[in-house]
Amino acid sequence: MTEIRAYRDADAASWLQCRLLSFFGTEYYDDIVVARPLFENPAHRLVAVENDAVVGLMDVEIFTDRATIDVLAVHPDHQRSGLATQLLDAVLPRLPGGVLDAWTRGDASANAWYQRSGFTENFRYLHVYKSSQDDADGFETPEGLGKPVAAFMHAPISLEASLRSRFSRVHVCRQYVRSL
Repeated sequence: MTEIRAYRDADAASWLQCRLLSFFGTEYYDDIVVARPLFENPAHRLVAVENDAVVGLMDVEIFTDRATIDVLAVHPDHQRSGLATQLLDAVLPRLPGGVLDAWTRGDASANAWYQRSGFTENFRYLHVYKSSQDDADGFETPEGLGKPVAAFMHAPISLEASLRSRFSRVHVCRQYVRSL
């Protein structure tokens, strides 16, 4: 039986494991953290737990003008079982009025879930990665350092075609919003 409850410090290791395994098969596969992020603002930190292990998680940070889903992850063995919806349903009554937003990339299942869950796409921009195989022309570094081996950058969606022709890894990052 799955329990949806507030995160506890004792959940730290399985929280990290769930997040890592959940992201591994997505476009966020390298968004690795070694400790659960802390928030500057109030936040709701929920977990779905089975047999004392975190199998789903949702962290929502509360800002003055909105709430933002900072992370939503479901362990691969539990995906498509409704856990993301259960976590969303558990957090919604705790949120102030206004808007709940979330950011995701091109994974079809994530985008479909947001759309089914009452969110609408509001904004797009690009996440651009420069790898060691990509051309480093145009990059500048401080004196004494070589050209960058890797970089992560944001760019306007209007540059998508030119950036895809230059860099091997370009993702469309989408903001979804839902009125509360």
